[in-house]
Amino acid sequence: MTLLLAGDIGGTKTILRLVEASNSLELRTLYEETYRSGDFPDLVPLVQQFLVKANTQVPQKACFAIAGPVVNNTAKLTNLAWYLDTQRLQQELGIEAISLINDFAAVGYGIFGLSKQDLLTLQPGKHKLEAPIAIIGAGTGLGQGFLIKQGNYYQVFPSEGGHADFAPRSELEFQLLKYLLDKHDIQRVSVERVVSGQGVVAIYQFLRDRKIGAESPEIAQVVRTWEQEAGHEKSVDPGAAIGTAAIQGSDRLSVQTLQLFVDIYGAEAGNLALKFLPYGGLYIAGGIAPKILPLLQNGSFLLNFSQKGRMRPLLEEIPVYIILNQQVGLIGAALCATRL
Repeated sequence: MTLLLAGDIGGTKTILRLVEASNSLELRTLYEETYRSGDFPDLVPLVQQFLVKANTQVPQKACFAIAGPVVNNTAKLTNLAWYLDTQRLQQELGIEAISLINDFAAVGYGIFGLSKQDLLTLQPGKHKLEAPIAIIGAGTGLGQGFLIKQGNYYQVFPSEGGHADFAPRSELEFQLLKYLLDKHDIQRVSVERVVSGQGVVAIYQFLRDRKIGAESPEIAQVVRTWEQEAGHEKSVDPGAAIGTAAIQGSDRLSVQTLQLFVDIYGAEAGNLALKFLPYGGLYIAGGIAPKILPLLQNGSFLLNFSQKGRMRPLLEEIPVYIILNQQVGLIGAALCATRL
């Protein structure tokens, strides 16, 4: 048995999980705790407090999924003043082997630790064992990555595909592009600015300001409060409010917002699929998908996913899954630790 430590390290919260791995790589969770990242000056005292509370010996291996880029075994968190270095962490924590990986790379590893209940099949396709796997996930941002089979394992490659250009396809989407360019006085619009939590709000504002749809007083109040709090800590989550109203069908502008969002999300997933032809599966991760399942299942996501001209038959054979388990990154960090 090997004792492992897995971590999902974010600017707001950090989740640590103590795991026991058998020779068959079956993972058993021994202890788990969630912390406010900002309450600690660094990851080391946080881990030390966790291990004391878990009443355990020092793990042999650890892997931490980081919300930000990992370069040469170092990472600086995007929204937190932590600078992490694997060599320093190993010395100060007394753990033999530590790996830092990007949080979306952790999702890639985590795919192999999911059960059938953790996945919803959007399109069965025709699965091919040796083919690449692709992952895309809208949440705070837009993550993208891919996996390639190498021997008995898959190598996980994160990417910055979410920062590629937003590619409008209709008159309405061209208007959205122009709106965002003018509103933010920028030279280009990344697809992440549209397909993400911030993108949901941006689409709502666009439809509202162009008077394409009428606001309801309830959603209008939430969005106005959020706009007034620009530059300060937010007291409301307009993306969640818009999404809930769209699912319930209680606000027409929210319904229109999520419809356009899903259309563009599907098109971008199709763009990713064209680049890798992931007959091993395209996995939709991120926090948004599980919250809007009925809208992803109504057909428009897959329609826009496969609407690629003469390439359509290829995309219709790609298996497409939605990841329902929001701890997939933590599972991935544990699996990654087993390889150290």
